[in-house]
Amino acid sequence: MKGIILAGGTGSRLYPLTKVTNKHLLPVGDQPMIYYPIRKLTDAGIEEILIVTGTEHMGDVVNLLGSGKDFGCRFTYKVQDEAGGIAQALGLAENFVGDDSMTVILGDNIFETSLDKAINSYPGKGAQILLKEVDDPERFGVAEVEGKKIVGIEEKPDQPKSDLAVTGVYMYDARVFDFIRDLEPSDRGELEITDVNNHYIQEDAMRFSIMEGWWTDAGTPSSYKRANKLVDSI
Repeated sequence: MKGIILAGGTGSRLYPLTKVTNKHLLPVGDQPMIYYPIRKLTDAGIEEILIVTGTEHMGDVVNLLGSGKDFGCRFTYKVQDEAGGIAQALGLAENFVGDDSMTVILGDNIFETSLDKAINSYPGKGAQILLKEVDDPERFGVAEVEGKKIVGIEEKPDQPKSDLAVTGVYMYDARVFDFIRDLEPSDRGELEITDVNNHYIQEDAMRFSIMEGWWTDAGTPSSYKRANKLVDSI
């Protein structure tokens, strides 16, 4: 299995903190934000990791992370030339992944639990995502669940059908790149990862588990503050 960390975007919601640096290089606790998803992947035994980030701060990311030697892994880097959405960034990983499966983490996701259990339960085919109960599901992609199946995901719905947010942790087989090629841009002009996940749901090839422990993104001032508090509580 390969690991992919998506660390692009402009970080506009955290401006002016992101005026001179990539959001994922901001400190959370006593470490740069991007260290947390890296550690989650390496602790689960994943040694080949692709970092996708934008053009403006790629040099800073490479200078910080290097080859991966300090983390016990090997880094590959890809540049996302423009903010075209999560799915567009993931599409850049096709040559890196080949025919392997992958675990994808959004670089601003900070969470408590190990990924060992989820990765070990993933059969290597189809998709598997991690969900988490949240108080403000309208901020996220929201999963509608019937029994042990996800029947649909809505992106930032005004009236969420559940409190189960789709966290930024995804496991896919290599078919994900075929789905990405077939996507049409959303109203935001981006290729949406929710549309990718709904492709798998329509093929009855989507599994899920509920994430244990705490979880937050760190992409807004309030969630960034929350991430620091949670990390400091460890």
